[in-house]
Amino acid sequence: MPWLSTLAVRLTRVAPGRWLALMLLALHAAVAFDAEAAISRGFLLAHYGLFLLWQPLVRSEARIEPRLALPVFAMAALLVLVDSPWVLALWLAVLAGLVGAVAASHDGRRQHLPYLLALAYLLALLLAWVLPQSLGDTALPDELQFAVRYGLPLLPLAILFLPGERQRGASSTLDFIYGLMLSLLVIVMALGVFAVVAVAKVGYAWALVQTLLGMAALLLALSWLWNPRAGFTGLGQLTSRYLLSVGLPFEGWARRLATLAERERDPESFVRDALADLHELTWISGGRWQAARGEGHFGDQAPHRVEHAFHGLALAWYAPRPLTPSLALHVRLLSQLLGYFYAAKVREQTLREQAYSQAIHDTGARLTHDVKNILQSVKTLLAAVDTATPEDSDRLLALMKRQVPQLVARLSQTVDKLKQPTEMDAAHVPAQAWWAALRARYEHDDVGFSADALDETPLPQDLFDSVADNLLANALRKRRGGVGVAVEVRLSLRPTVALTVTDTGAPAPEHVARNLFLSPVASDFGLGVGLYQAARQAARSGFRLDLPANQAGQVTLRIQATDSRHPDISAP
Repeated sequence: MPWLSTLAVRLTRVAPGRWLALMLLALHAAVAFDAEAAISRGFLLAHYGLFLLWQPLVRSEARIEPRLALPVFAMAALLVLVDSPWVLALWLAVLAGLVGAVAASHDGRRQHLPYLLALAYLLALLLAWVLPQSLGDTALPDELQFAVRYGLPLLPLAILFLPGERQRGASSTLDFIYGLMLSLLVIVMALGVFAVVAVAKVGYAWALVQTLLGMAALLLALSWLWNPRAGFTGLGQLTSRYLLSVGLPFEGWARRLATLAERERDPESFVRDALADLHELTWISGGRWQAARGEGHFGDQAPHRVEHAFHGLALAWYAPRPLTPSLALHVRLLSQLLGYFYAAKVREQTLREQAYSQAIHDTGARLTHDVKNILQSVKTLLAAVDTATPEDSDRLLALMKRQVPQLVARLSQTVDKLKQPTEMDAAHVPAQAWWAALRARYEHDDVGFSADALDETPLPQDLFDSVADNLLANALRKRRGGVGVAVEVRLSLRPTVALTVTDTGAPAPEHVARNLFLSPVASDFGLGVGLYQAARQAARSGFRLDLPANQAGQVTLRIQATDSRHPDISAP
């Protein structure tokens, strides 16, 4: 009906303080006045209806499911049909807890005032009227009866005429823990008074004083234990640790997660195994995860779902019932921790892939330069054959016998490097033998060779072959301009092993010289990574490649041992 819908809309616009005041007035009329049973039950029923309009647990416009409506009607029947002071005392304790929870969820003093007045009214009605009747002490003083009947209603009337506040938007902001503790405190106080009266056989007033003093002492002790000054960590910290690890030993799971991260290298497999380890959580029935390279699920689906996404890992948790704030915080913490570990595994995998690609690049670049140097030597031999005369046949044959076996050996070494790149720098050769082979390879290139007294000092063959070929190829390339460029190679073993190549050609530009051994440079003849790769190879073997002189008429490049005691260059 239209008028019923209009009435419902208008009722939802009434400030909650108005419903609270009317609810308390109806309760006062049902409890404090000696009316007939039918009239008292009618006021109690009206009080409960006003309570449903005020209650902060469910939105006023929300539809109540049948399974939730059953407890509502059961509580109404218990309150209206059962004529017992103890039922009324329990209801007042519940109301006091709800009012206290709403008061704790507000910030301003103006918002606190209506609920503080309501809490004072409920406690006064319980202590001055309901509780004495539940103990069988019905002979209350006339002054007290008058004050309760006609003085206490002033508190609900004050609430009724206070400025109204808008209805709260959501029920999840209530401090349920505070309300529960307040309700339990009121119940303990009532039971304490009953126990003192029954055991000590004293009057109600003196029993109430003893109970309040005992509770005050207990609360004082608990407040000190909650956050002590020294020694004990405090109940507050213990409670916080329990709430953060509720249902799961968090430290143990984190330790297992770290162990799994060390053992499992694949990010997706790590996430799958880590989530499979959460089967002990009774409040989580299952979940789903999704990442860049895979997805999966664990457990079973449930009606309630919570989603989180951290560092490229999306997680959906299924729960059989709505998660409390502490459990929701716990799920978020677990998701965030798992996301951090997943991001670390992804970075680790990316670094492995980059290192693998870099190793392939380094090996390919070095082998490319070796093949290029071998090809240069072959071209030199072919040039010697083209320019040879019939009278030079004996000399050419001797040259071929010396150079071709060396080229075959170097080509075989290059193929072996491709098969076993980790053993590229393992072979050593005596300094005398290596020097003789180098001079034989470049004897037709008009290169000057000079060396100090040579002995059997072992040199890393692959390193010195590669570096020497790179340095001599760069120096000899300067002769293509038609200008006579002198090239000189010098080998010294004392005090440290050093190979120096000097030419009289043009110097390298400043920007090229600055980055010559630090990064690849632009080149018109190759890949521009020859000296860069040679410098990295030298560094791995305990040598340093540098440019001690870079000026017109004197360009010097040198490879030198960084430590004279290096095992690779020590004399036998």
